[in-house]
Amino acid sequence: MQLAFDPADMLDPAGVGAVGDDGRPRPPRRLSPSGASTFEQCPRRWRFRYVDRLPDPPGPEALVGTFAHLVLERLMQQPPSRRTKDDARRIARALWPEVSGCDDFRDLELDDEQAHEFRWRAWRAIEGLWDIEDPSGVDVRSTEQQVSVTLDGVPFRGVVDRVESEPDGLVISDYKSGRAPTARYAPGRLQQVLLYAAAIAAETGEQPVRAQLLYLGQKIVSTEVTHDELEGAVEQLSSTWHAIADACHTDDFSPNPGPLCDYCPYAELCPEGQAETVRRSELRAAEEESLLKLAG
Repeated sequence: MQLAFDPADMLDPAGVGAVGDDGRPRPPRRLSPSGASTFEQCPRRWRFRYVDRLPDPPGPEALVGTFAHLVLERLMQQPPSRRTKDDARRIARALWPEVSGCDDFRDLELDDEQAHEFRWRAWRAIEGLWDIEDPSGVDVRSTEQQVSVTLDGVPFRGVVDRVESEPDGLVISDYKSGRAPTARYAPGRLQQVLLYAAAIAAETGEQPVRAQLLYLGQKIVSTEVTHDELEGAVEQLSSTWHAIADACHTDDFSPNPGPLCDYCPYAELCPEGQAETVRRSELRAAEEESLLKLAG
């Protein structure tokens, strides 16, 4: 069982890319938010994951988020009166054997104390929902809704965490267990839910009025869904789609060295990534040495 892989890719693994008979990468038949984001971050990582199909094992943070997502999905499918913390605990206990028995979790090789800490971190993320909203007051239209549409010529596929109804229209919500962004970076983070809003509008003919990211235990980051917002998100998706096609045609997936190299599972296969990791490590060591000298 693979819990942390992009659900949209799991719907149809053949849609995420492959190598043709001529040895050149074939463009994917469709694009998911995760696939688009990976290419935008680093084209070479995209090739390793989606063309070469190399393992991209999730870390503890990703699995904590996935477990929280599973619990909240089940919780929000309950009647409003049964969306309590006690109900969430019951659901979490029922789902835990499924999570602890999956390959991704076993690969973490956690000892008993670390596994206990993992469960507490997951629970803190889950109960963080009550810090930002009252779940019993949400009019849920659907959870984990699959969308498969063409947006500006791009075959798009995704899974929407939650679609809800409010007096003025539909709201698209996505749970996040990571750190909430500052105002500077919030627009970039909202691109995913704006694409979901565009997909829901294309499928149903009903344009959502708001898209939001629920940063569990922190805050809600939201935006009004306007024509300009949707157009901008779809244009970016289209640009990424064409960039992937060009990279596949030329088989040129240039790396984008930066902070994420420290967490990339393919760094050992990428000379530029290795060099960046070493450079950043040396920089941190130099900064620590300078601080020690100042303290002395």
